[in-house]
Amino acid sequence: MATEETRGKTRQFKAEVQHLLDIVIHSLYTDHEIFIRELISNAADALEKVRHLTLTQQDVFDRDLPLEIRIETDKESGTFAISDTGIGMTEEEASRNLGTIAHSGSREFLQTLKEGGEIDAELIGQFGVGFYSAFMVADRVTVTTRAADPEAEGVRWSSTGAGKYTVKTEEIPHRGTKIQLALKEDRKEYAESDTVKGIIKRYSNFVPFPIFVDGEQVNTVQALWTKNKNELTDEDYKGFYQFVANANDEPMYRLHFNADAPLALRAILFVPGSNFEKFGLGKMEPGVSLYCKKVLIQAEAEELLPDYLRFIKGVVDSEDLPLNISRETMQDSALIAKLKRVLTKRVIKMLAGEAEAGKETYDTFFKEFGMFLKEGAATDFENREQLSRLLRYPSSKTERDELTSLEEYVSRMPENQKEIYYISGANRTAIESGPYIEAFRDRGIEVLYGYDHADDFVFSHLREYDGKPLRSADQANIDLPETDESASDEDKPEALPEKEAGDLARWIKEKLGDAVQEVRTTKRLTRSPAALVNPDDIMTTGMQRVMQALNKEGEMSIGNMILEVNPAHPILKNLNDLREGKGDEDLADAGCRLLLDNATVTAGLTVDSRAMVERSNKMLERALAGLKAE
Repeated sequence: MATEETRGKTRQFKAEVQHLLDIVIHSLYTDHEIFIRELISNAADALEKVRHLTLTQQDVFDRDLPLEIRIETDKESGTFAISDTGIGMTEEEASRNLGTIAHSGSREFLQTLKEGGEIDAELIGQFGVGFYSAFMVADRVTVTTRAADPEAEGVRWSSTGAGKYTVKTEEIPHRGTKIQLALKEDRKEYAESDTVKGIIKRYSNFVPFPIFVDGEQVNTVQALWTKNKNELTDEDYKGFYQFVANANDEPMYRLHFNADAPLALRAILFVPGSNFEKFGLGKMEPGVSLYCKKVLIQAEAEELLPDYLRFIKGVVDSEDLPLNISRETMQDSALIAKLKRVLTKRVIKMLAGEAEAGKETYDTFFKEFGMFLKEGAATDFENREQLSRLLRYPSSKTERDELTSLEEYVSRMPENQKEIYYISGANRTAIESGPYIEAFRDRGIEVLYGYDHADDFVFSHLREYDGKPLRSADQANIDLPETDESASDEDKPEALPEKEAGDLARWIKEKLGDAVQEVRTTKRLTRSPAALVNPDDIMTTGMQRVMQALNKEGEMSIGNMILEVNPAHPILKNLNDLREGKGDEDLADAGCRLLLDNATVTAGLTVDSRAMVERSNKMLERALAGLKAE
């Protein structure tokens, strides 16, 4: 009985093809399911070629045949078959395309690959070897094909991938190509319809030709990024967003654009309706997938946008990307960096436009996603200026839930104000009940409020805005300008004489020792007795709070900070009486320590609570004893 090999022409693979097959089967692809994407991509290319042919030539076999891809699976027999109505192949083309590599330099390329050298993406692109990925999962691959030329004969090509193949002519009634795989015993899952459908939806959902699996069309979602914006409705975008983001909400913003330079790309990007990362559910994964000619190259690609834009969802399709043979690794890092730069600037520009178009909606967006833009302002030097214009904060001049921009802040500054002031705290109440904005409030000078742990770091990285330095309100040596709202000296309570106040400050420092760097009097406190401030222009109490939270070994020293005291406050006047001997030494020590404790707590920093309670109890005992004596 004649075997298949004897019925057809048996030929040996060229040595470089056999080498290539070994690479593909054993080491090139990391996911075996990629073969489905590769075969569909080849089928789509064949359909695109015949579509072009029908537009340019009259003499095309099966001209009216619908352009489509069909996949048939058979679990019982363990087979997978994919057919298309594309351009097909002649016998000579089948032998050349499937059995040889006729391009110059191929041997050198394979030798370089074998020796562990760099893969030349442009050379790989000439092989068209996605077909060979079928041998990863199949014991035998059989191709039946008929070319679009009316005079061409049908061809059957078959191989086990073990060094040879057979090719023969065969009666085939319709144009196109069918590839049938006899699956390996451990790859029978690809003979299951649901498995194949899932892979197609993940990788090939936007192929521009219908794909049927066992009679059911799988790719029902259109590649909207290829369409003109004028053709699409809000409902179209909403449905597409929900598909690509696997979401049920509506997008807050969208960006649909095409570009020809510096790269040819099409993209649809979305800002989701809500930010799940703020609920402590873990860090978001990147949400933008990369396609090339509507075929998925990389889902949730990390390289497309900076990490701080990980909340963006959508699709980017570029035909300019050189890819390696498996399409799993992008080869040209400089080109990817250029793509990332283009997309980043487009997203920032879009957000700037939305901020200008509608304050209320943008404020809602910023409350959800502002944490990401703050991260970008602190880390992205190239786009820092543009990102700073997108930041929004509450301030001492805004209503409770209202936000303001740095630009709006600057527009309200008095002429003699040279710096932009900010302060961080747990919330508005905590900030406004604390000591740091008293002098600002008395002068009517606006202070930005930051409620996030990151805010101090963001401001310290920005350093300035519109040429005006950013300054934390809890830093020492702040020289506030007098304004029309400044209180007159007559309205201020009488303070201790300057020399006496200085002596008091030095006495308190002796009592506190190394607990603080310095104790000194200040005029910027009007209601509070004391406040801890930072002696340099970088560290803030907000940063100190973060550092204390990160310090797992216990209380962190505040010895590098300055204690500023208000010589007009009754507590300081009473301490001065103790300094002059009008009370016992223990009470003086406890009073000075408690003054520092209260200033530390007001700054949001941690203290030794047990020692603080003991001092408070001692002071309370003395106070009650005094009342009893009266």
